Amino acid sequence: MSDPNSQPVAIAGHAASFDAQGKLKPWTSWNAALDLEMNFYQHCPSDHGYPRFVLATFLDADWTPIAERTDTIPATQNGMGILSYLKYYELRNKQDPRYLATACAMGEYLVKESLTPRLGTYPAFTRSTGTRVKFPLPEDCGSQADRPYEIEPDKGGIAGFALAELFKATGARVYLNQALQNARVLAANQLDGDAFRSPWPFRVDYRNGDARGPVSGNMTYVLRLYDELLAQGYEEFAAPRQSLWHWISDLQIPSAAGDGSLFAQFFEDHDTSTNRTAWAPLNLARYLLEKRELLSADWSTDCASLIEFVRATFTHMEFGISVCHEQDEDKQAWGGINSTFGAVLALYAKATGSAALADEARSALDFTIYSIDERGRPRDLFKNPVPGGWQEDAHTDVIHNYVDAIGAFPEWSEAR
Repeated sequence: MSDPNSQPVAIAGHAASFDAQGKLKPWTSWNAALDLEMNFYQHCPSDHGYPRFVLATFLDADWTPIAERTDTIPATQNGMGILSYLKYYELRNKQDPRYLATACAMGEYLVKESLTPRLGTYPAFTRSTGTRVKFPLPEDCGSQADRPYEIEPDKGGIAGFALAELFKATGARVYLNQALQNARVLAANQLDGDAFRSPWPFRVDYRNGDARGPVSGNMTYVLRLYDELLAQGYEEFAAPRQSLWHWISDLQIPSAAGDGSLFAQFFEDHDTSTNRTAWAPLNLARYLLEKRELLSADWSTDCASLIEFVRATFTHMEFGISVCHEQDEDKQAWGGINSTFGAVLALYAKATGSAALADEARSALDFTIYSIDERGRPRDLFKNPVPGGWQEDAHTDVIHNYVDAIGAFPEWSEAR
C-alpha cells in the first residue's frame, strides 16, 4: 500500500495509480490489457512455420531474437502457453479461432521439434531445454543448466498434460499420443520417493538415466497428466498415480511446514540441489483447490500450509505491494511467478471466504498488469527498461493465471 500523497512512481513504464486508501489500481482494466496482449501476439512473425515466440525464449519488443541467447525452454514455455491459450479461448467464449490455432502451433512444435531420440531411458520425451536455431532439436541440445544430453522429467509432465488438454480441445490424436508417450516413460522410470528424494530426479541423461539432483519440486503436472489419462480410460496409470499421490500427500506437503526442502528445483537455468521455489508449492495448491471435492477434508489445511510457506519465504514489498519472487536464488517478482501467486491466492481466498487474502491477491495481479504496455507488449520483469525478455515470464505462464483469477472474481476483470 502506498501513501497517495507521496511522490509519483512509475511501474513498468506506467504512472502508478492509487486509490484514496493508497491501494494500487491497474493502469487499465484486466480485460483491456489482456486483449491488447493477446492481439499483439497474433502479429508475431513466423519461423519454420511457427510463431517466433513458440521456438525462441528470448525476444525483444519487436520480436527480434536476443542474439546472445539462443537457449530455449520448450516444455515449460509451450506447455504453459498451451494452457494459457486454451483458457483464454474459453474465456472469450471460443469466438476467436486464432487462439486455438496458436495453441496448436505450440503443440506441433512440442511434438515435431522438441523430442529426445527414440532410444535410451527417456525415448521420444519432451525436452526441457534446447536451442532456437535447430529443427528438430539435436541429440545434444541441452542448454541453460542442463547438460547436453539431459532432460528434466517434470517438464515432460507439463508438456504431456498440456498436450492431453489440447487433444480434448481439438480431437487431434497426435497430441494424445505424445501425452501417452511422456506418461509411459515417466511411469517406467518412477521410484517410490522418500524424505530426501522425489519419485524422479530433477535432471537425467536421457540415454542412460544417470541422475543429477535428488529432489524435483514440481510433481503436480505429472499428477495432472496421470489424472487426465485415467479419465480417458488408461488404467495403466492408476498405480503410478497412487504412488505419486502418496509421496506428495505424505511427504512433500508436510515439508512445507518445515524447511520446504521437498520443493527444491524447478527452473531450468538453476542447478543448486537445495534451491527451493515458489512455483512448485503454488501449483500444487492450485491443484488441491481445483480437485478439493475429490480429495479428503485435509485440502484446506494442506493449501494453507503451502500458501503460508510461500508467503513467509518468497514474498517481499514493491511500492508497498506484497509480491512474490521465484526462488531462494532469485528474489525478483518476475511476471510468471507473481501472477501465479496472485491467481492461486485468489482461488484460495474465494474457497475460504478470506477478504484479506483476496485483497492481497488482487494487488499482486494489479501489479503485474502494469508490465503490459499500451500496444499490448509485455515485459518479463517490471523493472526491466523495455518490453520483451523471457517469453514464459512475459506471456505464456502469465495469461492462464489471470483467467483463473477472473473465474474466481469476475468483477476484477473490469475494475480500473
